[in-house]
Amino acid sequence: MSYFYRDYHDGPDPLAPPYDVRAALDEMGDAVLSGSTPLDALRDLLRRGLPGAPDRRGLEDLLRQVRRRRRELREGTRLDGTLERARALLDKAIGQERAELQGESEGRGESGDSADDARFREAMLDALPSDTARAVRELAGYDWRSAAARRTFEELRDLLRREVLDSRFRGMRDALANPDPAAMEQVRQMMSDLNDMLDRDARGEHTQDDFDQFMRKYGDMFPENPRNLDELVDQLARRAAAAQRLLASLTPEQREELAGLIDHTLEQAGLAEQMSRLGDALHARRPDLAWGTPERVSGERPTEMGDAVTALQELADLGDLESALRQDYPGARLDDVDEEAVRRALGRSAVDDLASLRQVERELEAQGYLRRNRGKLELTPKAVRRLGETALRRVFSSLESGRRGDHDQRDAGTAGEPTGSTRQWRFGDEQPIDVVRTVVNGVRRGGGAPVALSVDDFEVVETERRSAAAVCLLVDLSYSMALRGTWAAAKQTALALQALAASKFPQDAVQIIGFSNYARVLRPDELAGLEWDTVQGTNLHHALLIAGRHLDRHPDFEPVVLVVTDGEPTAHLMRNGAPRFEWPPSQETLTLTLAEVDKMTRRRATINVFMLAADDRLREFVDEVARRNGGRVFSAGADRLGEYVVSDFLRARRTR
Repeated sequence: MSYFYRDYHDGPDPLAPPYDVRAALDEMGDAVLSGSTPLDALRDLLRRGLPGAPDRRGLEDLLRQVRRRRRELREGTRLDGTLERARALLDKAIGQERAELQGESEGRGESGDSADDARFREAMLDALPSDTARAVRELAGYDWRSAAARRTFEELRDLLRREVLDSRFRGMRDALANPDPAAMEQVRQMMSDLNDMLDRDARGEHTQDDFDQFMRKYGDMFPENPRNLDELVDQLARRAAAAQRLLASLTPEQREELAGLIDHTLEQAGLAEQMSRLGDALHARRPDLAWGTPERVSGERPTEMGDAVTALQELADLGDLESALRQDYPGARLDDVDEEAVRRALGRSAVDDLASLRQVERELEAQGYLRRNRGKLELTPKAVRRLGETALRRVFSSLESGRRGDHDQRDAGTAGEPTGSTRQWRFGDEQPIDVVRTVVNGVRRGGGAPVALSVDDFEVVETERRSAAAVCLLVDLSYSMALRGTWAAAKQTALALQALAASKFPQDAVQIIGFSNYARVLRPDELAGLEWDTVQGTNLHHALLIAGRHLDRHPDFEPVVLVVTDGEPTAHLMRNGAPRFEWPPSQETLTLTLAEVDKMTRRRATINVFMLAADDRLREFVDEVARRNGGRVFSAGADRLGEYVVSDFLRARRTR
């Protein structure tokens, strides 16, 4: 067996390690913890590109390429190039004919028949309309005296025939480079067979064998090599729509002139009827294309009709591609992006970049981090747990080294619950010795038997005193939190506390309560995608009512109540269950809220308040809460809120 090797040129690196979707989730998590929704976080990730893959472009890079290419096409295309060239050839032919007629008139004298005929022909040329299309139509049967003029006029007709057909069938210009009656007859037969095939397809009688036979016969006329009738229709329809947009983009005078040339050329070629049939069929099959919509171009270089249609076709494709790459419409997904359009516009490398972005989007869902619920993108509980761990790491990384051990309080003796880990013995430790790890350390150090132990070999079992707590975190969701830029910190803090309780204190009953005009309990998987409420009201009264019910359901648990807010209470719950908002706060709102504070005090629940603003009314209110309840007040900046809340929670747990 023989093997041959060559350089690898096409497609992604087959030896590249698989993409770690967790890195993408962590990137999303940074945005979510900063206040973004999961959908916005995913879109930002896809726009920027994938972490750990610097050679892979994001949507923003692809969009920049698309926009640059659109700008190049607009600035490099002038749509009246064929019309301008046709006028030049027509003027040249007429000039050559006039020169011939003038020679005949001067050489034969005034009385000869040829001189009379020459003057008559000169009068005909003088009476030609200024419109190029009508002039060409009137000269179609003219018997040219000048051989040079006849050749120039035939060059004009060949030009129009090639450009008109190339504007509908890409590549036809090259196929008709050498005028040949047989070639034109083949074009007429191709269009007839194509229309017949479309008619059979409309009746449901078309088969793939019919298409394959058509392509074997006329495949050289379709350089894009479509694989089936649908692809062929798509290619022809997009080009026909671009041809219509070309006419619509010209001035009314230019449009009339060029349309006349097109009609005359098709009539002379015997293709008018077949082209009309084809145009109607394509429009019926693809009415969604921008037929007849003008395009603004500003090029200085005249562009021939076929090339201008190609440019407009590419502009339309780039416009659709730009819309898909922006991903700014409801329910947008990368699967909506046409891979073939990317390949045509940006090349194979861009297809690989798109495939990488699609992979991470699919893997985030396939691996259970994202889900779509009624068209809305949500983080799953699995993803929320990971984001909570990230938030918790952020909090602990900001703690001073002297307080770093607060989250992992160790107790002496065997009454605590083993954590599953060990550490080296230190003087004064009373934890039980881990015999197995100690002996293994001695064997590793000295080897052989008997084992001689040293002080450095001893390891102890870490234990942690466990006491159940009923924890209530009350988070302000009012619009002012977003206005003051504190909402992201509050959400990150809630996620960190939830993760801490789940990982270190699983026996605790933790409840997160959000409050604005109403208060409501927030599920753990709801926290990451949570947004502030665009309503008026800070209903701490309702939040304390819900928190009280949570504490009452766990009478044997130690109560812990934490409140995060940036404003004094401005709403309360009325007897009929409806909220009432008043600003400045009414006396009734303050009285009812403080009554709930007194109930918390009777439950032995200390309320610690974390202020995110320094308003005088807020400070007066929280001072009154602290006086009545005995809790503490923290004036925390948004950048250290998580540290304050988690540290206070751990202090309370350690004290209990």
